[in-house]
Amino acid sequence: MDATTPPPAPPLSPPPPAPYADPPPLAPHAGLSGPQSSAAPASSADPESSAAPASSAGPESSAGPESSADPASSAARAGHEGPALCAAPPHSAGPAPAPYAPPPLRRRLLAPLGALAGAAAAFAYVGAVDPNEPGHYPVCPLLRYTGLYCPGCGGLRSAHAFVHGDLAAALGANAMAVAGYAAFAVFMVFWLVRAVRGVPVRLNPSPALLWAVGGIWAVFCVVRNLPAGAALAP
Repeated sequence: MDATTPPPAPPLSPPPPAPYADPPPLAPHAGLSGPQSSAAPASSADPESSAAPASSAGPESSAGPESSADPASSAARAGHEGPALCAAPPHSAGPAPAPYAPPPLRRRLLAPLGALAGAAAAFAYVGAVDPNEPGHYPVCPLLRYTGLYCPGCGGLRSAHAFVHGDLAAALGANAMAVAGYAAFAVFMVFWLVRAVRGVPVRLNPSPALLWAVGGIWAVFCVVRNLPAGAALAP
């Protein structure tokens, strides 16, 4: 052996063995109690392995929303379905309106009796002041500037004759005015009766009626200015 060669290293001794420790005891389980339970995969306690066969059984065997027993999911479905399926709170109708109570009889008769008194005063004045005498009333502007009779020409003379009981002279002066007197009398009776009963008067004539009255008035105005309608002229 050369003097320059280092001496061989002594052999390493193996580490001392670790002290022996018993393995931890296994928890007792019903599925692991014997050799037969370890052979069947269906009895495994793993929840994932037990849920796999149930999920592969098809849509008929899968538990639907109706069979879910989770109260939280049921509440979520009820909220998702919308307010239409929720029980609506009872509607508060409030107090019933009070029945219609007509005003006192004196107040109800105030308007019709006032209108009747005004018409009676006008007829009384025309009956006292003769319109056949010039200067008592102004002349119709249409008659003054055109020589044509308007539908109201002769109305004052008709009212004067009517007050004095001369119906023929009233019709000869203005037949439409006499028809207006009759219509006014009928309306006043109707108004007074409804006022006594406590029923309000509502006037709502149809457009056809208004057009008919306007047409008759226009025809009367034209005919009384024609030679054939001289009987209708005042």
